Amino acid sequence: MQKVLDNIENIVEEGGNFRMIVTGYSMLPLLGYGHDHIIVRRTDIEEPILGRIAMFRTPNRRIIVHRVIAVDGDKITFHGDGNLAQTEECSRKDVIGVVDAVIRESGKEVSCTTRWWHIRERIWLAQPLIIRRYALGIMRRWLNFKRK
Repeated sequence: MQKVLDNIENIVEEGGNFRMIVTGYSMLPLLGYGHDHIIVRRTDIEEPILGRIAMFRTPNRRIIVHRVIAVDGDKITFHGDGNLAQTEECSRKDVIGVVDAVIRESGKEVSCTTRWWHIRERIWLAQPLIIRRYALGIMRRWLNFKRK
C-alpha cells in the first residue's frame, strides 16, 4: 500500500480515478472509518475546490483527505469534518485530487456533487461544536465496538 501512496500523484495524474478505503475518524460522519471507500479524481489548478473534500500531501509526505476551508492564492487550508480544532495547510501543487464519490459498505455509490450530499454537509457543519463533540464521541465508540 505504501508504494501506491508514494506514487498516487502519478496514478491520478494519468487520468485514472483512484479508489481507497477511509482509514481514520477525521472525516466523520460523512466518511466512515474502515468501511467507506472514496473515489479521488485529479483536479485542475483552476478548478474551484473551496468546500470540497480533497486529497493532499503534507510537507512531511503524509496523504490526508480533508475539506478545503480556505484558499488564499496558492495556500490551501484544510480541516477534517470530525476534527474540532486542528487544521492543515499546503500549497495548491500539493493537492492530489478531489473526492468525487463515496462507496458505502453496502456497495452504494454516493456522488459528492449532488444536492443531497451538500445538504448533509451543511447540516453537520452548522451544528454547534458541543453537539459535534458529543456526536463524534458516540460515533467513534460505536465504530470501535463494531470492529471488535
